[in-house]
Amino acid sequence: MAEGWVRHLKGDLIDVWSAGIETHGINPHAVTVMAEAGVDICGHTSKLSDTLKHKSFDYVITVCGHAHEICPLFPGDCTVIHVGFDDPPKLAEQFKNPEKRLACYRKVRDQIKAYVLTLPDSLKK
Repeated sequence: MAEGWVRHLKGDLIDVWSAGIETHGINPHAVTVMAEAGVDICGHTSKLSDTLKHKSFDYVITVCGHAHEICPLFPGDCTVIHVGFDDPPKLAEQFKNPEKRLACYRKVRDQIKAYVLTLPDSLKK
C-alpha cells in the first residue's frame, strides 16, 4: 500500500521501490481497499529486498517492526527511517466478519496515506 500511495501522490517527486524481507504475493484485501481510494495496485508484485541491493538509495523506510529489526544493508550513503504501521493481516485475523477484516486494512491504508502526504519534507535531516 505504501508504494501505491507514493506513486499516486508523490510519483512526480519520489522514485519509489518496494520490497520486503519475505514475499507473500499481493494481498487481495490491500488491492480492494486501495481501489476504494482510487489507487490501483493490482500490478504490484511482492519482491525481496535482496533484489534491490544493486540500487543506490537516499532513504530506506521500513514500515513494520520485524523488517526494521533485520533490515538489510544497502550500499552508499543511505538513511534508514522506521515508520511503524500495524500489519493489516495480523489485525484482521481476529475477525470473521469480512467487513471488519477490511476495516483493518482501511485503517492502515489511511495511516500510510497521511504519512506519505508529509513526504519528502519529513525526510529532511
